[in-house]
Amino acid sequence: MSDTKFTLPAFAKINLTLRVLGRRADGYHEIQTILQTITLQDNLTFEALEGERLELICTDPQVPADESNLVHRAATALRERFGIRRGARVVLEKSIPAGGGLGGGSSDAAVALLGLSRLWEIRLDKFVLTEIGAPLGADVPYFFTGGTALGTGTGTIITPLQDIPRQHLVVVAPDVKISTAEAYKALNASALTKAERAVMLPISRVEPQFSDSLHEVMRNDFEAVVFRLYPEIERARNALLECGARRALLSGSGSSVFGIFDGMAEAGHARDALSGKVNWRVFVCATLTRAEYLKALGRCAALL
Repeated sequence: MSDTKFTLPAFAKINLTLRVLGRRADGYHEIQTILQTITLQDNLTFEALEGERLELICTDPQVPADESNLVHRAATALRERFGIRRGARVVLEKSIPAGGGLGGGSSDAAVALLGLSRLWEIRLDKFVLTEIGAPLGADVPYFFTGGTALGTGTGTIITPLQDIPRQHLVVVAPDVKISTAEAYKALNASALTKAERAVMLPISRVEPQFSDSLHEVMRNDFEAVVFRLYPEIERARNALLECGARRALLSGSGSSVFGIFDGMAEAGHARDALSGKVNWRVFVCATLTRAEYLKALGRCAALL
């Protein structure tokens, strides 16, 4: 394809660990999280349009395609920053469940910034991309790194880590909508982690075999709150364990959970067992290394 029309993947993420350290002076929460890209993906097709018209088409009717969509907001932010007077059509093919704690909207926004920079021939770098992307969503800067990475501050300060060995996953997304603001509000302040900053570092030294250090750091401070408010999500987590997952965890503030399995065959068996559940979307996928992630972004990876 020429640069007047091309397609890019927007991969989902999971949180291998998510610790909420406390409330900051600005009202946001200080967190530490280990983020990991996975093969579950949306696709965005970019096409040049005459004039200045910006058109967004989404294949999921439940996802708004108006100015509230993060792809639209990313395009607007990019045009305002650089005074762009060119148009574009973006077709968003959704596979990542919206509002599932898998970073789908943030990934779409990050890839929109990359794709539109290519389409509109804007020369920029990772620093500028992050500057534009961070106000759109806390997870957006992570998708300019990919692979295994540490997120600190409000989650926007990203430090690349050594990639974990490839893991086979099953992601379950119950039909439950969770407000991130509500999840934070429900956290008991006295239960927030105060000082366990070193607990996340062993993952950066994971050996070629699946290390116990990964199991040790896999924790999500939102689980107790989310499971209490939405028992269906805890049932999904427990179902993954009953199907043979070595570890199962909530991703982000929910509502999706993921399980780690010994291999693709075991993951496939679990998917087959869980797919009959009413109102559960079930996906078999795997982790992506940073090199695999950047390769999938093709020419746009040069910006990163």
